[in-house]
Amino acid sequence: MLILTTIIIYFAVLLFISRLAGRRSDNETFYRAGRQSKWYMVAFGMVGASISGITFVSVPGMTLHTDMTYLQMCIGFIFGYFIIGLVLLPTYYKLNLTTIYSYLRLRLGVRSYKTGASFFLVSKMTGAAVRFYVVCIILQKFVFDGFGIPFPLTVVVMVAAIWLYTKRSGIKALVWTDTFQTFCMLAALVMIIYNVMGQLGMTTGEAIKAIAADEHSRIFVFDDWISKQNFWKQFISGIFVAVVMTGLDQDMMQKNLTCKSLRDAQKDVCSYGFAFVPVNLLFLALGILLTMLAARSGMALPAQGDDLLPMFAASGRLGSGVVVLFTIGIVAAAFSSADSALTALTTSFCIDIIGRQDDERLRKRAHAGIAVLFIVFILVFKALNSTSVIDAIYILCSYTYGPLLGLFAFGLTTKWKTDDRRVPFICIASPLLCFLLDNIVASTTGYKFGYELLLLNGLLTFAGLTACRLHR
Repeated sequence: MLILTTIIIYFAVLLFISRLAGRRSDNETFYRAGRQSKWYMVAFGMVGASISGITFVSVPGMTLHTDMTYLQMCIGFIFGYFIIGLVLLPTYYKLNLTTIYSYLRLRLGVRSYKTGASFFLVSKMTGAAVRFYVVCIILQKFVFDGFGIPFPLTVVVMVAAIWLYTKRSGIKALVWTDTFQTFCMLAALVMIIYNVMGQLGMTTGEAIKAIAADEHSRIFVFDDWISKQNFWKQFISGIFVAVVMTGLDQDMMQKNLTCKSLRDAQKDVCSYGFAFVPVNLLFLALGILLTMLAARSGMALPAQGDDLLPMFAASGRLGSGVVVLFTIGIVAAAFSSADSALTALTTSFCIDIIGRQDDERLRKRAHAGIAVLFIVFILVFKALNSTSVIDAIYILCSYTYGPLLGLFAFGLTTKWKTDDRRVPFICIASPLLCFLLDNIVASTTGYKFGYELLLLNGLLTFAGLTACRLHR
């Protein structure tokens, strides 16, 4: 009841904020917020939107198996965001784009444009469903099972809540609600860490020294080239993951494109790019502190890292206050990610696929239809998922975002034209070939690709576009 009450109050606050922020319901407000957003609000809100509920659950548990090596990828994110600010944003603002995939139509042709948008729709729907699934399954286990409520109904109610506060003014409301949700998420994280330190009887200085001395505090891996945690693999992958999953993602860029000017958008992107290292450092530090608390309390550590923080929250060992904070943290992170995904999917479908930017009736119907499809994807993922959740997202991203990387790289770094009719086949063939190469290399050499699958996939797409270029 405590968790349920917290969720109801939290949702009521979100609905109130969205009503205040967006009283207009036209398409210009829904898609671009009139391009009047303050850059610092967008930057702060983007921290929560980028992190998502999956980070709140999965990253603390990463310390069980991979120590703090995830920070290597976060360092790569910083450089990736500078590439977005200096290379991609100037192009988007110069062309005055509402959806970033319109660039592909202008540069390569209609089929390239439709292919890029279609890959985004599949990628974003899949990734957002994975992220939201984490929160739904936790709430189901901790709350709704006790009431005899089935999981499908839990998903329907949660997605309906998001649809309700985004349906009127879309992206304009999200700039405000994401700012609130990021604040709630970070406040919850800091308060949980403070509570765990109290349970351990540590001051802040003592906790820092204990974390630094812990065997799981290793950050850098330079000596093992086979390991997925090798620094250069993580760092370079982090750069390209940031470029692709933010710079080539309509969901992430739609908020940035609501800023008044290119300079504001660049300040926004570069500012929140720096936030990922300290924020994820806090999550990883929490993971180490929880393992210390488990050892002191005689609690067995979970087999899956994703269960570490939820295990403590559910046990009540940290008190009812942490139950409330944990609920606010994961719901804030999950909602801030899912609400923008729903809005971006609606935007891309109406503009890129259907081609009717000014049709308000279509936009409202598409928004509701995509919410229903979102529910279906979550239920399908629940039936199929068998790997660590955060790894599943990046694996899916490597296969589905790779062609987008190849398309934009070809358009931005060359002046060639390619055979637009063959682009859909190239973009489908590249992930399939990437999958085959991954399995062949693993079975013959023992080397298993990690996040660098994204680079391989993009390279194969680029090579295919180059092979089919038109000679003048």
